Amino acid sequence: MKTRSIIDTEFVVRSIAETAIENEAAFCELDSIVGDGDFGYSLARGFEKVLEEWDVYDRTDSSVFLQKIARTITSRLGGTSGPLWGTAFLRASSAVRGLDTVGGADVVAMLRAAIEGIKERGKSDVGDKTLLDALVPATDAVEAAVAKGSSFEKTVEEAAKAAREAAEATSSLQARRGRASYTGERSIGSPDAGAIAVAVILERLSTLSRAR
Repeated sequence: MKTRSIIDTEFVVRSIAETAIENEAAFCELDSIVGDGDFGYSLARGFEKVLEEWDVYDRTDSSVFLQKIARTITSRLGGTSGPLWGTAFLRASSAVRGLDTVGGADVVAMLRAAIEGIKERGKSDVGDKTLLDALVPATDAVEAAVAKGSSFEKTVEEAAKAAREAAEATSSLQARRGRASYTGERSIGSPDAGAIAVAVILERLSTLSRAR
């Protein structure tokens, strides 16, 4: 029998996967402004494989489940996105290793671990015009909501708002990592595709969580 934590973890991962696939064209178009234009394609192909293998993943606990997801993403998601997203899921899984129940504080720990993994793998930080510019503020919002005892739905809603505001603000930044960094000042004026993806995913998660 599945635990509540596994059910919630499945819900979040499946929401991410479906949102990535559904927004393939939009993410590619955004990435094409200053990047290779393949971000949406890479993300969609990786998460399509996750859904293809969905029923065979080990669900012993959330950590084991996320570790299997990480392996699929790393092996199937191309470009620079594969290592970054794969590392994020792997670090998140490590943060809750051995836990039967995952609570709000654990979710914050998972997100912080994912962020540190992305920073190390991508040699990037907030301000470099990457997905971190949306993920970090979103995580801060999650931590604040958890501290107030907010519901899951309210927590995700606050995270989505923070991510959207921060993602749109990346338009004023000059890219310092990835393909977009090669364009120099021409990268200023459009938001980062990865940051926007974080916002879109959280917005979709917020909508779906209210409908559960």
